[in-house]
Amino acid sequence: MAVRKILRDLSSGKKLLPLFTPTSLLHSHATSFGFKEVPEEEKSQMVGNVFSSVASNYDLMNDLMSAGLHRLWKDRLVAKLNPFQGIKHLDVAGGTVICATTLMQENNKEKMFNVLNTSSTCNTPLERKASIWSSMNHITGDVAFRILETINSVNRRAMQDALEDNLQEETQIYVCDINPNMLNVGKKRAQERGLGDDGSLIWVEGDAEALSFEDNSMDGYTIAFGIRNVTHIEKVLSEAYRVLKQGGRFLCLELSHVEVPVFKQLYDNYSFSVIPALGELVAGDRESYQYLVESIRRFPPQETFATMIAEAGFQKVEYENLVGGVVAIHSGLKF
Repeated sequence: MAVRKILRDLSSGKKLLPLFTPTSLLHSHATSFGFKEVPEEEKSQMVGNVFSSVASNYDLMNDLMSAGLHRLWKDRLVAKLNPFQGIKHLDVAGGTVICATTLMQENNKEKMFNVLNTSSTCNTPLERKASIWSSMNHITGDVAFRILETINSVNRRAMQDALEDNLQEETQIYVCDINPNMLNVGKKRAQERGLGDDGSLIWVEGDAEALSFEDNSMDGYTIAFGIRNVTHIEKVLSEAYRVLKQGGRFLCLELSHVEVPVFKQLYDNYSFSVIPALGELVAGDRESYQYLVESIRRFPPQETFATMIAEAGFQKVEYENLVGGVVAIHSGLKF
């Protein structure tokens, strides 16, 4: 009967609906891009366009939008990481070396301390490098440089022994970002700060959802203000778990959800009225900063995100709200 009906429809000139849906439609799923729903395969490019547009003004806008508080938030992130000399660390979505800056600042701060306690002159390469950092500390507040300075300040005696014995284990901080424009900004900043040839900083263009690093290869993993922009949060968490060593720590700093009603109303008014206008005024790009505030609202609440981290395999998952939940730092350990 069905065959005869199809034949009658054909002979009458009727247009038939396709019997099979194209494979591309069957496997295309929608995801959020701010408040919009877009095909998954398009989101990565759309987010890439946003960050290509804002890269040159990224740090300036962060300072303006947060009144400089983002630097304190990143300091708190690195303090929770508790980095050590010889750490092998991965900073994802870190193109402008926000996290890497913090690590390196802390590492080199201790180098400066050790040099000043062993010599009154700056004759060695290490001493010259330390003197550079002493003049940098007041002007830089980013995460990858900070991590290196923390390393020595918390391992003062061990660092001194390692320098004397020439057995210092090499610190490696991998800065990974999917956007080459953001990486270029970071590299330029490293050059300006005399770190262009620092072997501890390793630049990698890569996707947080499909990292190129080996299993169980990293001591630490940070992602600051990046995870809400990915297409599949669960894939990012799975990759973070895969590359971390046993005992490795996952840390995520992200804009989150304010729960206090009065503060929430004020924060929403600021977010939707001031931030896009500020983006248009300073960066000439209102749409990218409209996406920013919308993407924050679409990101999972603190408890939900903590559950996702635990489901990825991490243990001792916890989070800390800062400024009433404007940002949150989530952490977990791999056992």
